[in-house]
Amino acid sequence: MNRKKKINETLKRKAKKRNEKRNPKKKEKYISKADRENLVPEEPASGAEANDGKADSIKDQRATEAD
Repeated sequence: MNRKKKINETLKRKAKKRNEKRNPKKKEKYISKADRENLVPEEPASGAEANDGKADSIKDQRATEAD
């Protein structure tokens, strides 16, 4: 009985591995809250205002080029 059980377990284990390779997980790996804070760089308030001005000027340039 033990021999049959062991053979069945190994076959099931191999089948499970094959299925995992065929159907990879679509879910993204979990990133903890602390890690997420470290990944996103903090922008100073004055730098954000400067970026907004640049974005507006780019939009104005595109509008004039389209005309």
